[in-house]
Amino acid sequence: MSVLGLVVEYNPFHNGHLYHLQKAKELTDPEVTVAVMSGNFVQRGEPAIIDKYARAEVALRAGIDLVVQLPLIYSIQDAGGFALGSIWTLDLLKVSDVVFGSESDNLKLLKRLAQIVVEEPQLYLERLKVHLKSGVSFPNARKYALRDYLALNYPGELPDIEEASSSNNILGLEYLAAIKKLGSTIRPHSIKRQGADYNDPEFKGSFSSATAIREMVLRGETERLKETVPDFSREILLREIKDKGAITLQSMEKLLMGLLRTTSRDEYAQYYGFVEGLDARFERCAESTSGIFDFLECVKTKRFTFTRIKRLVMNLLFKLTDEIVKNSWEKGPQYIKVLGFNEKGRAYLSSIKKNLGLPLITAAAQGKNFSRISSYEGVNLTVFREQFQRDLMGAAVYGLFQRGNLPDFEYKRHVIYRRG
Repeated sequence: MSVLGLVVEYNPFHNGHLYHLQKAKELTDPEVTVAVMSGNFVQRGEPAIIDKYARAEVALRAGIDLVVQLPLIYSIQDAGGFALGSIWTLDLLKVSDVVFGSESDNLKLLKRLAQIVVEEPQLYLERLKVHLKSGVSFPNARKYALRDYLALNYPGELPDIEEASSSNNILGLEYLAAIKKLGSTIRPHSIKRQGADYNDPEFKGSFSSATAIREMVLRGETERLKETVPDFSREILLREIKDKGAITLQSMEKLLMGLLRTTSRDEYAQYYGFVEGLDARFERCAESTSGIFDFLECVKTKRFTFTRIKRLVMNLLFKLTDEIVKNSWEKGPQYIKVLGFNEKGRAYLSSIKKNLGLPLITAAAQGKNFSRISSYEGVNLTVFREQFQRDLMGAAVYGLFQRGNLPDFEYKRHVIYRRG
């Protein structure tokens, strides 16, 4: 059976996402399309502008059959952790093909680089260590190490390594690495990304970036959305913002600054990613800055990027220790949290349910039935609790900043069902 898998955030869904979905379907001609989507907090280390259920509704309107949530533990990690959790989820759901967008659309190069990253030959590791010692960020150090390795092992056919250093190419490389690490039979495909760069803050017409679109929304320039966001996505986006408000890192500033100012250096050090003196930098900058963006600028260095620091703040907020993160890398997702489906998606879930080996969760209360959860042979109950608890924490924190939301709102939400 041909089952197309997509890794998405749709923050928010725009014309570039619609293009990717349509091209992916043309490429694979699937019987069912499945998306694994970040929940209320996304890979940039920020809250999504509208919540996961609204974004799942948009995905279904766009033509996806089944939308499941990527556990928060994976959704706020770097490209490697994000990709591992995403591909693992799609593999559990018996996806046959995954299609990702990339700036270069050079699948051959990305596969070669992924093989090096997974196999970690000695020369590559040596060069990686050299570049890290020079003080550059990990993505750049890895890029330079891969360039050095290819130059020495494939003289005369050295590709442009810059092709693999942009946002979507990095994710594509990590998707391929995850497929290889898991021994998955998923077939990868790449399509060339259209329009503005992922982080481009400037409006670029029909194919503007999600970053630019969020900035337009926050400035109140909603009429311009017609140029770059499909009508159904615009309708849901504006409805959610009118009813609940747009959620941003700025929205959460007082909570985050309070947390940062009341955390000691020793406490920072116990959470995932606080290495090489970052605990001291966090403590000092929390004491000397008045706002979250000033704090991020204070901590940022050539080595530690703005986005990496935002993810560290999320690790602190959701109490992600080294042990919790590494348990998830080792054991994988411990459940499938369903956000939405149409009739085709529901029928597909029913057809694979018995062979999942993991619980399907359609309502939050199901995650507290530990006797049921522990009956699944694929579940490690400790890791299940670590993952599911963070999803509940994510929903509870996000709800604090939505108008009209209640602390237990997650327990009252149901799977989005789209008829027709």
